Amino acid sequence: MPEAAIINNLRARIAQIEGVAAQHGSIPFGLGAIDVRLPAGGLARGALHEIAGSPDLADDASATIFLAGILARVDGPILWCLRWRDLFAPALHLAGLHPDRVIYVEAGSDANVLLAMEECLRHEGLGGVVGEITKYSTTASKRLQLAAEGSGVAAFVFRRASKPEHAAEGTAAFTRWRVTASPSEDLGIPSLGRPRWRVELERVRGGNPHVWIVEGCDATGRIGLPAALVDRPAAAGHRQVAA
Repeated sequence: MPEAAIINNLRARIAQIEGVAAQHGSIPFGLGAIDVRLPAGGLARGALHEIAGSPDLADDASATIFLAGILARVDGPILWCLRWRDLFAPALHLAGLHPDRVIYVEAGSDANVLLAMEECLRHEGLGGVVGEITKYSTTASKRLQLAAEGSGVAAFVFRRASKPEHAAEGTAAFTRWRVTASPSEDLGIPSLGRPRWRVELERVRGGNPHVWIVEGCDATGRIGLPAALVDRPAAAGHRQVAA
């Protein structure tokens, strides 16, 4: 059996066991180097995912835009639940997430954010539901996962200002990511290169952790692998960009 067929067969078996990806599909990054590390071939829909930055403002901004880029590549309205609204909508728009698609739910506390997320996740047809919280229990994560699985809507817990040295509690999340800022390419002239991020897949069901250096989202939410870091012949000078 060809290697590609074996991999697809294994993915299908894992999806069947998990009971989510087989029903609701996935949100691929379009980069083989990342998607191959995810059993569903991308971020499973109808599942819970965690994304964190760090207390450093540049890292939290990077994680925010990384999440906005994911949401820009799905159809349907986005429900973004948070304690108070402090997001800069034009920055999200630059990553492809149009302000007209985002409905903000200002909940005032972590407990209320979790309640709002769970209620939003019960409604089919949404592009995704985001909840900004500092910490939550394993039980709360299981409730979010069940709600997401029932509707097929992707759920994202965004842990802003999360310290890397503080290990997260066990959760029902399918994946856990940490995104931090990385030095941009030196252009050799007084100018700014495309932002680069260190994207760490800290946990994934049915897979292994991994780390990539990626180029930040373009206007359609696509990330890319810097040409110098792509494992391919040196003659290929173009960047590999998410489709």
